[in-house]
Amino acid sequence: MLSRSSSVLILKWVFLMIIIFTKGSPPEEPIKCRNNLTNCTITNSYGAFPDRSTCHAAEAAYPSSEEEIISIVANATRAKRKMRVATRYSHSIPKLVCPDGDDGLIISTENLNRIIKIDEDKMLITLESGVTLRQLIDEAAKRGLAFPYTPYWWGLTIGGLLGTGAHGSTLWGDGSAIHNHMVQMRIVTAGSQEDGYAKVRTLEENGKFDDDMKAAKVSLGVLGVISQVTLKLQPMFKRTVTFVTKDDTDLSDQVATFGRQHEFADITWYPSQKRVVYRIDDRVSSDVSGNGVWDHPGFRAVPSLALLILRSTEEDQEAKGDVAGKCNGGKLTTNTLIETAFGLTNDGVIFKGYPVVGYQNRLQASGGCLRSLKDAEITACPWDSRVKGLFFHQTTFSIVLSKAKDFIQDVQKLASIAPQSLCGIDLYNGILMRYVTGSNAYIGQQEDSVDFDITYYRSKKPETPRLYEDVLEEIEQMAVFKYGGLPHWGKNRNVAFIGAINKYKRGREFFSIKEKYDPLGLFSSEWTDQVLGLKGGLTVVKEGCALEGLCVCSEDIHCAPQKRYLCRPGKVFNDARVCSLVQVTNQWSSQTEL
Repeated sequence: MLSRSSSVLILKWVFLMIIIFTKGSPPEEPIKCRNNLTNCTITNSYGAFPDRSTCHAAEAAYPSSEEEIISIVANATRAKRKMRVATRYSHSIPKLVCPDGDDGLIISTENLNRIIKIDEDKMLITLESGVTLRQLIDEAAKRGLAFPYTPYWWGLTIGGLLGTGAHGSTLWGDGSAIHNHMVQMRIVTAGSQEDGYAKVRTLEENGKFDDDMKAAKVSLGVLGVISQVTLKLQPMFKRTVTFVTKDDTDLSDQVATFGRQHEFADITWYPSQKRVVYRIDDRVSSDVSGNGVWDHPGFRAVPSLALLILRSTEEDQEAKGDVAGKCNGGKLTTNTLIETAFGLTNDGVIFKGYPVVGYQNRLQASGGCLRSLKDAEITACPWDSRVKGLFFHQTTFSIVLSKAKDFIQDVQKLASIAPQSLCGIDLYNGILMRYVTGSNAYIGQQEDSVDFDITYYRSKKPETPRLYEDVLEEIEQMAVFKYGGLPHWGKNRNVAFIGAINKYKRGREFFSIKEKYDPLGLFSSEWTDQVLGLKGGLTVVKEGCALEGLCVCSEDIHCAPQKRYLCRPGKVFNDARVCSLVQVTNQWSSQTEL
């Protein structure tokens, strides 16, 4: 008879195999209205914001042209009504889409989904802000053109990518951020009565309003509604990809040089296993044979039943403190991903070996769970909130190259002190490290940096701590406080944003443009004001607040004292204050940290 742990491992293996052969329901519409686009709620694609609040809006609007955007913005401005812009799939974790109060307006870019023009001679593409990354890639490829550096997930929109400063991975050329490749933008802002209460502004790189452009490149949506964007393309090219697995002994030395050695380099790190996977990824001549495809397993549709089993297994491990089970599952997951080349195939069907050579449009991003018709949620994206699937937090931050070595060594020290503490992130494919270049965007990347992306278990119950709650909290605080890491604007818990705006050298210039474009603050919200340091409230002090990243604990009650999680200093970063599991060892309440 199989042991429970063996059964779990078999289920995980079956789960990983099933996702190779399934196609599933696309994500649901994030905006839901009760009556003719009024009395609405909006969430993100994960079904919950970091503070678990419900976001209400009085009305939703779905413009399908710039003219309709102008009309909508003018009417709202005349009424002094708060507005926020929502994208088709709403993938930002924080409350970026939430307007203030219950009387606000949500403007969806779902119907702003057209390619306006492709200039093959100048290699420029002009598109509406609701166009998805997949559309951009596909339409450019039809003309023999390519966009060089992108995030890895198809389901992001151009407006959303720009608003949050999203990026791929490179230290080469013009850099990995999407906005570094933008040459023009049209944005509809609030206007004066003389403007008809709405104003269309055309901004160009190195143009008359260059300072405005630097603010608008990454804006969190507080300037207005982006209607059109023009991006630079390149002739279509081929890439050759090889994943190489090594131990992480010299990772801290390699991190600063590896990104300059390979154009599309990235690194996936499994600290608990002391393993690291280097992505050796470069351009090759179009004469090199190969028609490879990348279809990352994490972005494929999964049978809802398999998701239920996977989530229930992890909940059971968390409830019982089954650290060994999580470590075994993590190793199985990473071994399977490594052996199957993280979804790479040499011909779109089978992985036959490295290198995998293929055209840029087939290797730069993926998102299989977006491609099929609705199937009543028999299958779904793994994080789809309509089914019992993955439910997680993400902590994502960028640390400048000169400091990345020391940060990695600190994480390695932490992993050595608590060897099993980071097994849980292996179930979500470890720590993804991407390279991002400095930008002239006022609240964009300040210097060449390494972006660390960590995904991990989140309980459905806010008062329930995770296994090794303290370790990821310490990494988060170490990154943003000790090493000055910049938070990804579209991810993270509240803690990562504390004091963030002070790390941007030209933050004041951004506020100047914000005041010029929207003096009434109609496109701002309580959340954007908090994140930009214009209003307090990022820290929400209440029982259990540290468990959700709403505060840094200063008292035991901010953790879960009833479950023996108490506020303690960090193990490596002593200034950190984290929720540690403390064992009472005798009747006199002598305590030992676990």
